[in-house]
Amino acid sequence: MSKTPLLTEIDHIAIAVHNLDEAVSFYEEAFGATVAHREIVERDGVEEALLKVADSYIQLTAATRPDSPIAKFLDKRGPGLHHVGYRVDSCEQALKSMVAAGATPIDAAPRPGSRNTTVAFIHPKGAFGTLIELVEE
Repeated sequence: MSKTPLLTEIDHIAIAVHNLDEAVSFYEEAFGATVAHREIVERDGVEEALLKVADSYIQLTAATRPDSPIAKFLDKRGPGLHHVGYRVDSCEQALKSMVAAGATPIDAAPRPGSRNTTVAFIHPKGAFGTLIELVEE
């Protein structure tokens, strides 16, 4: 039985960093990258800078408070790859499909994300070791 593909493209690759300004400067100097969007997401305790790469982004993300998921990640693992964001047409449909396939959701239902998106996270334990963010524009 063939299933209709739910992933439309890679939305972003998220990299956790200690100092967002230093990381942005590095990407500007090394690659000539420019920040397409920068935002503090109070709900998640993070500040992000999105660097446009074709139709996707590199998301540099830093903690704005010590209890945020990014702060905990940095304390445990240090800077580096944090998660992959997959763009979908319907975050709700993709979340239901992943859970039906055995994935472990972090978000029970889609919620507001940055850039006026709708997002839901899937735990790495239920997704072959990768933290997944579903992103609906």
